[in-house]
Amino acid sequence: MIDYTQFHAVFPGQGPTPYSNKDVQEIETMRKSFNGVLFIDRVLKALSIGEGRTYPPKGDNGLRSLHKHICESKVSAHHKLSVFYYLLLDHDVVRGMKSQLAEEFAASSGLPRKYQILMHGLWHMDRNEFKFALEYLAHPSLPSEFPDEIVTILVRHAKDNDYSLPLAYYHTTQPVFKTSEALDLLFGALVSTSITEALFFSRKCPEHTRRLLFEKLVSTTLVQQEQSLGGVKTKELVGLPLDSFEEAWFQEYLTSGEGSKLKLAASTIETRQIITGLGDDGLASLAKGSGIFSVFFEA
Repeated sequence: MIDYTQFHAVFPGQGPTPYSNKDVQEIETMRKSFNGVLFIDRVLKALSIGEGRTYPPKGDNGLRSLHKHICESKVSAHHKLSVFYYLLLDHDVVRGMKSQLAEEFAASSGLPRKYQILMHGLWHMDRNEFKFALEYLAHPSLPSEFPDEIVTILVRHAKDNDYSLPLAYYHTTQPVFKTSEALDLLFGALVSTSITEALFFSRKCPEHTRRLLFEKLVSTTLVQQEQSLGGVKTKELVGLPLDSFEEAWFQEYLTSGEGSKLKLAASTIETRQIITGLGDDGLASLAKGSGIFSVFFEA
């Protein structure tokens, strides 16, 4: 077992290093593209390592200072070794494909495999290598770490409305989101991909959230149709197998709610009524049967 408190027991004494001025600038550019925060920043903050921004270290002196901060932190040895592993992945990049400093360190230090998998995935995320990142972050042995941030970045950096990566991450890990932003972004990706799947997803949410998501489903689909981007999805929308609650939400949103301002609101309601065979009387009866919506039809 190596003594990681010794600087050269962790980092090589010779050869290329990854924190030249050019390297640091490239990392800072990537940080800006992620709204100012890298995943290694989140890890260091969670572990209370250093004060303020300590990554990337600037040159050898900066790396020695960061090593000292890590060693003096009050977290477990596994957490310290995980950060060293991430930094050694940086070293491997500048040394070429044959360099295995990170893996050799993990083996000699006894770093558990799940920590290696997590940090390798976060390292790829920080380099905008999302496909490679998911090969690690969606691993079945991992608990869901930073799911809100991962989904947010994957959706915002999706190209040409291809949301396969954030949806693959969600379906594989089934994370529980802590922020409304991540939930909203994932749902938008679902709507753009399959509104039927988005509908079923919304049914898993609490009632208030479920209704908000349902209205987003309707509005997003109709806006895309207005922009000539969603003709097929509009046909799917009016033919959705809605339950009594959703049917009432659909009608109210497009007649008296915010959705009534959409250009296609009236024609969408008319088409829906033709498909379902429900006229105004039928819809009023349906809404009364759903209990909590009867107030809309008692006047």
